[in-house]
Amino acid sequence: MNIENKDDILCNEIHYNIESISQLKNSMPNDKQIESVAELFKVFGDITRIKILSALIKSEMCVCEISELLGISQSAISHQLRLLRANGLVKNRREGKSMYYSLDDEHVACILAQGIEHIRHKYNV
Repeated sequence: MNIENKDDILCNEIHYNIESISQLKNSMPNDKQIESVAELFKVFGDITRIKILSALIKSEMCVCEISELLGISQSAISHQLRLLRANGLVKNRREGKSMYYSLDDEHVACILAQGIEHIRHKYNV
């Protein structure tokens, strides 16, 4: 982008009223919340993790089932599941020697579904 004059990108007019800006400031998430949401979305920034979450929307699965479904090694799946679990997106339960994974709650499915819906709508894919 070629900017000939810095003033071209600055706004020197007042288009708002101080009261509405104050109301908006009070309704916005605080810095800690914003930082946490940014970290959450970073976790969603990996293709393998999105595939795992997509698989877990339908049913609880063990590492070997996810590995078979996605064609990715069990060690790679385990590594990603650890990250997903550490970030509160999946939970696990033990049954004998097997560990089963599922989405932590319905919010995870909603976030993923909204992302997919947005992409389908925006790009017709």
